[in-house]
Amino acid sequence: MDKQVWRPRLMSGQWFSHLPAPLQDSLLAAARVRRLSPGQRLFKRGDPACGLYAVLEGSVRIGAVSEQGKEALLSLVESPHWFGEICLFDGQPRTHDAFGLGHCTLLHIPQTALLALLDEQPVYWRQLALLMSQKLRLTFINLEQLSLMPAAARLAHRLLMIAEGYGEIDPPRRVLQLPQEQLASMLSLSRQTTNQILKDLQGQGVVNLKYGEIEILDAERLRMLAII
Repeated sequence: MDKQVWRPRLMSGQWFSHLPAPLQDSLLAAARVRRLSPGQRLFKRGDPACGLYAVLEGSVRIGAVSEQGKEALLSLVESPHWFGEICLFDGQPRTHDAFGLGHCTLLHIPQTALLALLDEQPVYWRQLALLMSQKLRLTFINLEQLSLMPAAARLAHRLLMIAEGYGEIDPPRRVLQLPQEQLASMLSLSRQTTNQILKDLQGQGVVNLKYGEIEILDAERLRMLAII
């Protein structure tokens, strides 16, 4: 399949759409399409750096599992989000595990091809730095919320972030394919607490709940709750 068919999907994201056209072309030229089956692992913590990825279809679960078997879900990465750039900068092993959630289609730019491109055009390092700095900014925001914000406000804010693709999607999604247990894991909340907050939001007409799905009915009300 011609990789150019994915350009419109990638152009719907903030990062790729703001890249210089020659860099867009170079990334697509170097890319490979990869497909994951439900639950298939893309990479695990400690794996060597393998390049940059973009989600084209489906979603990828980013997290880690402790020695005791407890899982921490950090993020659900959906189209047209890019990820994997940390290892590009330091060449160190992967920091977390990545699994396909359902059937998933990815665009993969191998590490060697990407480094060769950046050696030829060092000015493009800035574009990759912008991608990583966006993630770092979100990490600090999440850490602050974990320490200072009540559970309901944290949940409301995270729903908005997911709907906006963590800054990648405009306009935001209304329907999130997000099981409650995964949302609870991302927020370090119990499943019971998460369910109670969501039920309260549904009672207020802010969201509508279905199996494995959360529909945002009133984004403005949700935004007000996120800043309490």
